[in-house]
Amino acid sequence: MIINVDLHIHSHFSGATSTSMTIETLAREAPRKGIDVVATGDCLHSEWQREIKQCERIDEGTFLLGETRFILTTEVEDKNRVHHLLLFPSFSSVDDFKERITKFSSNIETDGRPNVSLNGEQIAEFAKDVDALIGPAHAFTPWTAMYAYHDSLSSCYGDLTRYISFLELGLSADSNYGDRISELHRLTFLTNSDAHSPYPVRLAREFNRMSVKEATYREIKNAILRKNGNSVTLNVGLPPQEGKYNESACISCFRHYTLDEAVKRRWRCICGGRIKKGVRDRVNELADLPVPKHPEYRPPYLHIIPLAEIIAKALGQNSTFTKKVTKRWTELVDAFGSEVNILLDADIEEISKVTVPAVTEAIKAFREGKVIIHPGGGGRYGTIELPNEEERDTVRDKQKTLSDFLKT
Repeated sequence: MIINVDLHIHSHFSGATSTSMTIETLAREAPRKGIDVVATGDCLHSEWQREIKQCERIDEGTFLLGETRFILTTEVEDKNRVHHLLLFPSFSSVDDFKERITKFSSNIETDGRPNVSLNGEQIAEFAKDVDALIGPAHAFTPWTAMYAYHDSLSSCYGDLTRYISFLELGLSADSNYGDRISELHRLTFLTNSDAHSPYPVRLAREFNRMSVKEATYREIKNAILRKNGNSVTLNVGLPPQEGKYNESACISCFRHYTLDEAVKRRWRCICGGRIKKGVRDRVNELADLPVPKHPEYRPPYLHIIPLAEIIAKALGQNSTFTKKVTKRWTELVDAFGSEVNILLDADIEEISKVTVPAVTEAIKAFREGKVIIHPGGGGRYGTIELPNEEERDTVRDKQKTLSDFLKT
């Protein structure tokens, strides 16, 4: 069977998250985004564990509420500020891991994403001891990421490097970025939302499509490990330019710089602010290949833009959270079942019967690959621009649909 999976989110017990990130809200919103299985996130937190345990238990590591299945995950920050994503097979595994790291953390009961005074190798060793999967979260982001503080997997994970089975690309990178680095060719790439709110523009803005026997932790683990015929068949995510850190830019005024310009200015903007190195430039530093070389098993990468963002631009709204945007998003999802279906597969003529012409034209422009993206940087997301009439007539590569990948 084919499932869509988002393996990195946070609960309302993590810092800077929405109070709406409850298990009930996630269970309700995931199907509207087209997602079958969602990470719990924050599973080390005692109060969040109590919410998770309200769900029906399918097996030791899989839980069900409504139409949505959950698997146990958390993110932790090590002593070098590197973030690691962990997936657990059961609550007993979670409890065992928590017992081992509690003495190294001062906020394990107060923050869903705890800080621990251990390095990546030590955390990976504990993960291995409890049979949990572990890999770098948003690996290229210039804050709190592996490649922000290390130049290689082994620098981060030491003797446990071979135990690392996956790498989360993050919003500012895709497979073409990752596969310019040879040491990553053996790893499964994951594309996850890292959602801090359940809003349509956040939850499942990136997700993975997997071929599994059933929608359970064990089968998802086998897909990540590429065992027993299971696999990740598609990575779905933002174009890298939409990420907050794609290009090098000032974190104060968001002025963009080339790498040479930033170096000459000693990473100080003309406004006096700090220039933060972008993912594109960091990959260029790390890459040992001039162009990406994808291993045979690497799935295609499908770029999507959140539907709420497309609607907001079509309606001339400055925010994706306005009542007008929410109304149009809701009427489309109610009519076609999920955001993924609307963006990629639903008949455009049928869409035109449900929404206003401006939104229909915007979705059509996205499908035709005519949406213009202005890169993000310095902590500000990239922005999109809809084509003018002349640009609408320009022939470009058509946006692929999920059905194009059914045979992968």
